[in-house]
Amino acid sequence: MSLKDKIKSFFEFEEYDETEEPVRQQREQESSNEQEHTSQKQKDNIVSLKSIQQDAKMVLCEPTEYNEAQELADHLKKRQSIVVNLQRLDPQTGRRVVDFLSGTVYALNGNIQKLGQQTFLCTPEHVNISGNISQLFDEEQFNGK
Repeated sequence: MSLKDKIKSFFEFEEYDETEEPVRQQREQESSNEQEHTSQKQKDNIVSLKSIQQDAKMVLCEPTEYNEAQELADHLKKRQSIVVNLQRLDPQTGRRVVDFLSGTVYALNGNIQKLGQQTFLCTPEHVNISGNISQLFDEEQFNGK
């Protein structure tokens, strides 16, 4: 008997090889089950873009009195973005409408941004606003355009 055979018999490598095969098959079966489970989870997380696009609406509003502020807030509660033009209101009433909308937007975790001198964009939580239009107005006024 050679030294190699003695070491094999001491550690019983031959028996280990025979028991390793069923363990490998079991591991392969478990990994395939995990892959099927993962693919099923991924299928469950799929959301149709059509449903998201149908919910996205932009409402243009031009209130003539403070009482219309409630209707503007109702649009935000329905998760619709609104653009509010306050040119038909006197400055004090316009300020009150903006304050009311600011509170509504804050309560709904939304955003309000000034687009022009008397124009505001109010968005609910799921709409992100990037950029700043007022910077463009300031640059145009600075350059004399």
